Amino acid sequence: MTRTDLILATSILLFGAFCIGFLTHWLVNRLSHVSKSDLDELDRMAAALHHAEESRDTALGRRRKAEDELERTRSDLDAAVGALTEARQDAEELRAFISEQNMGTR
Repeated sequence: MTRTDLILATSILLFGAFCIGFLTHWLVNRLSHVSKSDLDELDRMAAALHHAEESRDTALGRRRKAEDELERTRSDLDAAVGALTEARQDAEELRAFISEQNMGTR
């Protein structure tokens, strides 16, 4: 093998390695490339997710307010029932007292 043949063989091998590297780079770029429409879709999905999270947070806030209002209403109801029970007992005592007074005067 002469010096020219060695240079030619080395040149062909290096060119082949360059071509394989270039094709590999192009293929990897092509397969991993994200298109503009994919990015737009991701942006729309992110916006929809953000909107859904805001809606959820708003709904949770309304639910907490409704639960607080319900708890206050229950407390008011319990107080009213207690007051009504006391008023009934007082009314019964007054009826009994009036009945005793009426029985005693006859």
